[in-house]
Amino acid sequence: MTFRYKDYRRNGQARYRTMTLAADEFIRRFLLHVLPKGFHRIRHYGLLASAGCKSNIARARELIAAPMAIDLPAAHDTADLDAATDHRPPCPCCGGRMIIVEVFTRGATPRGPPSAAASGI
Repeated sequence: MTFRYKDYRRNGQARYRTMTLAADEFIRRFLLHVLPKGFHRIRHYGLLASAGCKSNIARARELIAAPMAIDLPAAHDTADLDAATDHRPPCPCCGGRMIIVEVFTRGATPRGPPSAAASGI
């Protein structure tokens, strides 16, 4: 399959280019842009619109009196800083920090959904 596309990193006539792909690769790349059922893509509206994203988020934080995010230099290694301040346990599989969903009090039994045998199905 051969198709034309616009390369925004180039100017002039070189901006419009052609690409040839196998049919299965073209379909794979095309389907990366298809959203799941029930989702809608909105790229031009709201706080995260690219035209004023930084100023919108700064203004929203100001209005809700949230602390401003600190921009660390790109060369600064934040891994040591995060490890010192993050007290969440590491994931046994990937080593990343686990997200605590719920904490149970000592002696309390967590309740799960009813089993099929208990509901008589």
